Amino acid sequence: MNKKIEITRKLEFDAGHRIPHHDGHCRHIHGHRYVIEVTLMGNVLNHQGHGDDGMVLDFGDIKKITNEAIVQQWDHAFLVAKEDVALVNFLATIPGHKTVVLNSIPTVENLAQKAFATLDPIFKDRFGGRLNLSRLRLYETPNCWADVHA
Repeated sequence: MNKKIEITRKLEFDAGHRIPHHDGHCRHIHGHRYVIEVTLMGNVLNHQGHGDDGMVLDFGDIKKITNEAIVQQWDHAFLVAKEDVALVNFLATIPGHKTVVLNSIPTVENLAQKAFATLDPIFKDRFGGRLNLSRLRLYETPNCWADVHA
């Protein structure tokens, strides 16, 4: 009885953004305390005598990979769309500013899709295809989030 199991690791980071063509407050420069949940699906390992026995994957591995690929890149950065030329140019004038220029508007939906596209191949490749990123949830606020499913 080795059914597929989903496991989820949650991490947090802070970042600024704006939605340049928005009709409301989101067109202004502001920031969020983002929460990212990474859900992997796989079989429970039967590695008697090893540290990962009985696990799909050690939660520490999910944390390490997600931190390297997403959190460290976006934490305390300003996430800006390349089409937001005035803001891109302004941010470039600030020495040492941590700016991440994206191909799309930095809505929570687009950021979640970008994070999923970044992490999915990493988990597949690093663990020999035995794991699937089944869901990535990105909270922009405690009450607003986007889910990306495999």
